[in-house]
Amino acid sequence: MTIRVLSVASEAVPLVKTGGLADVAGALPAAVAPHGAAMTTMVPGYPKVLKAIGKAKAVHAWPSLLGEPARLLAAKLGEQPLLVVDAPAFFQRDGGPYADGSGRDWADNWRRFAAFSRAAADVAGGAVKGLAFDLVHAHDWQAAMVPAYLRFAPEGVAVPSVMTIHNMAFQGHYGAEIFPGLGLPVEAWSIHGVEYHGGVGFLKAGLEAASAITTVSPTYAREIRTAEFGMGLEGLIRSRGERVHGIVNGIDTHEWNPETDPALAQHYSLRTLAKRTANKRALESAFGLDSHDGPLFVVISRLTWQKGMDVLLEVIDHLVGLGGRLALLGSGDMAMEAGFHAAAARHPGKVGIRIGYDEALSHRMQAGGDAILVPSRFEPCGLTQLYGLAYGCVPVVSRTGGLADTVIDANLAAIAAGAATGVQFNAVNYGALADAVSRTIALYYDRDSWRGLQRAGMKSDFSWGRSGAAYAALYASLLEG
Repeated sequence: MTIRVLSVASEAVPLVKTGGLADVAGALPAAVAPHGAAMTTMVPGYPKVLKAIGKAKAVHAWPSLLGEPARLLAAKLGEQPLLVVDAPAFFQRDGGPYADGSGRDWADNWRRFAAFSRAAADVAGGAVKGLAFDLVHAHDWQAAMVPAYLRFAPEGVAVPSVMTIHNMAFQGHYGAEIFPGLGLPVEAWSIHGVEYHGGVGFLKAGLEAASAITTVSPTYAREIRTAEFGMGLEGLIRSRGERVHGIVNGIDTHEWNPETDPALAQHYSLRTLAKRTANKRALESAFGLDSHDGPLFVVISRLTWQKGMDVLLEVIDHLVGLGGRLALLGSGDMAMEAGFHAAAARHPGKVGIRIGYDEALSHRMQAGGDAILVPSRFEPCGLTQLYGLAYGCVPVVSRTGGLADTVIDANLAAIAAGAATGVQFNAVNYGALADAVSRTIALYYDRDSWRGLQRAGMKSDFSWGRSGAAYAALYASLLEG
């Protein structure tokens, strides 16, 4: 029997992307298809999305979706079925999906994504003629109200739901004054409903109502049961017990393949690693770095406290002092952006900075860098280290979340066994990161060990194969239950 799944996400590649959520939402349909799950993805009708789908068919209309008219459009991206909530008052705006052009969150985000979730609950619950689903899979706080709307539907919809946490730090917490605008019955205002610390918690509501909860790595599933990583929701996570599952993300091995990647200066494989040098030279030129064979570190990241970028700022002088160079692509905290610019000015030819995001450049950085730094304080899964493994760009990561699950530390035993794929460190502070950089540079100059790290990483299974099977098995278990 084929399981019909509605996947509800606020972003999905190739339509719109601000982070790893989009990569996962875009990859899941193909990942679960070989395992008996037919997935349709539902996204908001942002301008980029409407432009991408062209003249799509309207299959349903809401005269008032939380106060605004909306249509449901059906389209396809290749062979992938797509549903789009076309609500101009909510989604047809300049700027990003969640913020205006200046980076300020839209003041009505609660209403925008409650409406999106309400629409998804209608579709999942069978209210739209011609559309039927066995299960709904909601992603992050923007879609977390879907299980809540299903739970409190007056007709008692019994569609199983999966709630995936991509990052517990983003919860969608708003004041109690918004509750009347959600269109929920009064009984939803309770600790077992949407109420959270006197306000409305979108993610909390989804975690409470979902049939099952997943996070994007097994280690993160354990971490969020603790006060350090649970962000105030650790008690709720613990209360859900065995309904919480950790399934590590995969990557699109067609998009991220150094043998065929059109963004690269030179294609290569694990058998032709020497060809990576051409990509290193191209990267040095792009970032205005001195050209030589010493270690070149790369960073592709949001510049935030979570990502440990404040500690990296402290370690740059140490990295350069040991003969390393750094190429960084990212944006975020303005003070951190200024700090990295200052580091580049302090170390001309050694440190290069690009503020912003460039997908093609990120591919070239993975192909041309020797090591990628990911010093996150917490990281539910992380994708950049997986791209690094695929491209022979050795990950240097903090031992947390998905980073701990996907990178094998280059200790003596792992190196001797040919299993090591990167460098791990524990605490995210100056001493730990500086020591990790020192270890990495020492390994770099041990050519046999370094080639071993690269080859072991490139041989790793970082595809969606096992993860797709795990999601499909979870769907089947919920339907059987």
